[in-house]
Amino acid sequence: MDKQRLQRLLAPKSIAVFGARGADFAIRESQKLGFEGPIYAVHPKRDELAGLHCLNNASELPEAPDAAYVAVNAEAAIEIVAELSAMGAGGAVLYASGFSEVGGDGVERQQRLLAAAGDMPIIGPNCYGVINALDKAVLWPDQHGLATVDQGVGIITQSGNIGLNMTMQQIGLPVAYMFTMGNQAQVDIAAIVDAMLDDPRVNAIGLHIEGINDLAAFDAAARRAIEKRVPIVAIKSGRTEAAAKIAMSHTSSLTGADQLFDALFQRLGIARVNTVPEFLETLKLFSLLGPLPNNRLASMSCSGGEAGMMADLIDATELDYAPLTKDQTQAIQATLNDYVDVANPLDYHTFIWGDRQAMADTFGAMMAAKFSATMLLLDWPNYPDNDPTEWDDALLALADAAKVSNHQAIVLSSMAECMPAHAIQLCLDNGLTPMIGLDTCLQALNHAYQVQQAFARPLPPALQILQPQDPDSKSMLSEYEAKHALAAYGLPIPKGSLCSCANTAIDCAAKIGYPVTMKAVSHDLAHKTEMDAVRLNLQDSQQVKAASQHLLGIADTMLVERMEQGVLCELIIGVNNDPAFGNYLVVGAGGILVELMKDSQLLLMPCQPEDVQKALDQLAIKPLLQGYRGKPGVDQQAIVDAVMAVAKYITSNPVAEMDINPLLAKVEGCVAVDALIRK
Repeated sequence: MDKQRLQRLLAPKSIAVFGARGADFAIRESQKLGFEGPIYAVHPKRDELAGLHCLNNASELPEAPDAAYVAVNAEAAIEIVAELSAMGAGGAVLYASGFSEVGGDGVERQQRLLAAAGDMPIIGPNCYGVINALDKAVLWPDQHGLATVDQGVGIITQSGNIGLNMTMQQIGLPVAYMFTMGNQAQVDIAAIVDAMLDDPRVNAIGLHIEGINDLAAFDAAARRAIEKRVPIVAIKSGRTEAAAKIAMSHTSSLTGADQLFDALFQRLGIARVNTVPEFLETLKLFSLLGPLPNNRLASMSCSGGEAGMMADLIDATELDYAPLTKDQTQAIQATLNDYVDVANPLDYHTFIWGDRQAMADTFGAMMAAKFSATMLLLDWPNYPDNDPTEWDDALLALADAAKVSNHQAIVLSSMAECMPAHAIQLCLDNGLTPMIGLDTCLQALNHAYQVQQAFARPLPPALQILQPQDPDSKSMLSEYEAKHALAAYGLPIPKGSLCSCANTAIDCAAKIGYPVTMKAVSHDLAHKTEMDAVRLNLQDSQQVKAASQHLLGIADTMLVERMEQGVLCELIIGVNNDPAFGNYLVVGAGGILVELMKDSQLLLMPCQPEDVQKALDQLAIKPLLQGYRGKPGVDQQAIVDAVMAVAKYITSNPVAEMDINPLLAKVEGCVAVDALIRK
């Protein structure tokens, strides 16, 4: 796909439209939005379309158009795409359906479409279209709600209907581009993200996605967004997807495919949201206000109930209502009366209500504390013939104060019904950010803080997708083989030996020193505890002899190892495999409570020691690692080193599955006392 041609397609200076129903909207809506270039209508049987004279076919076009909107049947679309490609058109958006989405012959038809396109970019097929509100080009088969903008956000969705609905938002979000992607036969989400990063008018990108076709390309585009400091917000379907099928390991029970996307988005500084309102409000915040330099916020309202609610809602975030100093408190108090208890959040009561200058004085004194952003809660009356003057004055007082201090200020309404259109426009005209929904606003601010943190971190390395030769292989190393393979890469394992008879086991135990542990060992023993194939804390030769008689009934070989002492915590280090992500690491609470607690974190490859430490910090067992109820903390650096040893192993030896469970953590060091590797 030719990227220069894609740029022509996305910001066209000329448009050709093929078809009738749907194509007529592309003409009318482009004209309505103010597209200034030529628009050519092409239809073999019509004289005119939406007021334009129709050409019979593509060969009659006076020039190779930058963009074509193709709203015809599938077979005709293939012919048109071939003609456009041959004549050097910029690209085409295909409303046409009947391709891979229908299966069967549609799959072959899509292959012919790709061959016809060559290096000419095509968006779709089976997509609603593309709207460029910057350059006023509407390649779209329907009405829409966008207006022209000078800058704003680009939204990419895999759903035409969701894209259409989002164009109808009336919350003050400036939408620069709307893409619906359809089948993504050639141009995918990653290519569009990359292309939008070339447009300085795009200040944030929103993704509504069901899946990602090319993870490596998406990773590259998202890392480029970090470099260019362009925030990305994603809403992804699939949180309730069934967890990964449990195979031999405990690791498989801990993760589902959707958690991999959580890990990917965190790695790439992408704000993941759950609802359409949070998606749109977060994009608006990024577009109008930008990422937050710190987590210090302020909230102001004339209601104690609202102040209390804001104080409660912030607990679910990393944000903080920064406390006021004595001088700041006195400065704010001087603008109010003695009945007001000055704090953050601030309930300024209603004594200054209706007095624009008095309100500006209070708001300015509050903002002098230099928060990253200050919210003013305002809910306008919503009934016929209401008088919004006093609420408008409060908004303007906030704007007055914000301009004096060059401060980021937000007007926040609890409900959409209480933020009228004129108030939204008044905010935009005065440099304020209008936000709707108390919790939604705080979540958006939290995303803005987290994204800024991601921007401040070193750029993550390119995603490494490590795939085993046979992901479905049943070939398994014995525990002894697995441990020694990992030990070669730096994983600590207990001192021990293989034995095939009781006498050898007794001699081995004497050399190691009591107490010892014994296990039956073979290539098909995955879960030895369930098979009663483990004996722990053996104190003498008689116990070793008795254990040998039992274990040799299960397998031909036994592993005799030192029984580890001074254990403070048990962890699991696992490796699982995903068809798209390849090998990934799991670190979490281990031992017999793995499936019960499901306390784990994912690490994509490659991972760095600081990534491992962050994962440990996010575990529910963190208090145990740090030292709990008088007990000392564990050697967390040793755990980090153990995880990195596993990472080094799979970099050279991708596996179908791996469990190290448990990894025993101590005051000094850690030891892997069980390991499973399926090659």
